[in-house]
Amino acid sequence: MADRLDQPRQQGLRLRPHYDPEAFGRLSEQIARFLGTARFLVYMTVFVAVWVLWNVLAPEVWKFDPYPFIFLTLMLSLQASYAAPLILLAQNRQDDRDRIQNELDRAAAERNQADVEYLTREIAALRIALGEVATRDYIRSELQRLLEDLQEPYAPATAHSKES
Repeated sequence: MADRLDQPRQQGLRLRPHYDPEAFGRLSEQIARFLGTARFLVYMTVFVAVWVLWNVLAPEVWKFDPYPFIFLTLMLSLQASYAAPLILLAQNRQDDRDRIQNELDRAAAERNQADVEYLTREIAALRIALGEVATRDYIRSELQRLLEDLQEPYAPATAHSKES
């Protein structure tokens, strides 16, 4: 039968379980954080010590993993085989967060650089404008020169009138 465009396709039986990658990633980070603590090391040490002591000191009927402790080795190998990928997943997620944070920091630094350059140009423009503004000393000197220019035509006349 031909596929009809007005109907959704029939999905075959999905054998893969559905999971939320984000939730799984958060769980893996929590586990990785716990695996990297002294508390975990103490718990594992106590667990292994109890396991070994139980299988060495307990009566024969209660021992479930005799001396070479093969079952304990299997359990620790299983724990390590799950711990390593969980730690790697947590590190990859942290790398992704670091990369995004670095991009945001770079963008902020570029904006700050642009702001600094703009403010530097504005300050330079203000300095140039202030250089063209008449200062108080400049105005006094100009007024003094004008006063001298105005008094100059009268100066010879007063000098001649005193002589006569």
